[in-house]
Amino acid sequence: MNPMILILAGVVLNTAAQIMLKVGMGRIGHFHLTVENFWPVAIQVIASLPIWGGLFCYGFSLAIWLVVLSRVQVSWAYPLASIGYVVTAMAAHFWLGEQLGPMRMVGIGIIMIGVFIVSKTA
Repeated sequence: MNPMILILAGVVLNTAAQIMLKVGMGRIGHFHLTVENFWPVAIQVIASLPIWGGLFCYGFSLAIWLVVLSRVQVSWAYPLASIGYVVTAMAAHFWLGEQLGPMRMVGIGIIMIGVFIVSKTA
């Protein structure tokens, strides 16, 4: 299989993981990690289905990443994986309602230019 397709699959899974983890933690809410509340918070995290889904997606994306690393140079593959910043920002905007201001959009554009340049060096 084409390494670029594998990298994109890993990016999509990593984005899904981030969104699910955010949803799971949104349900738990803001907390201060202290000795007193470590176990109550840990139990909520362990009982959260979105968090488990996110961990599953992370595990699957790791498996894909290992396949990628077996086929191409890490100095080429890893910069391409940064497209995940773009995909995750867009997913957070559309699914979680997070704002993408002008400076964030400029940063996303710069990342996309960098990914394009790296992809042409293979």
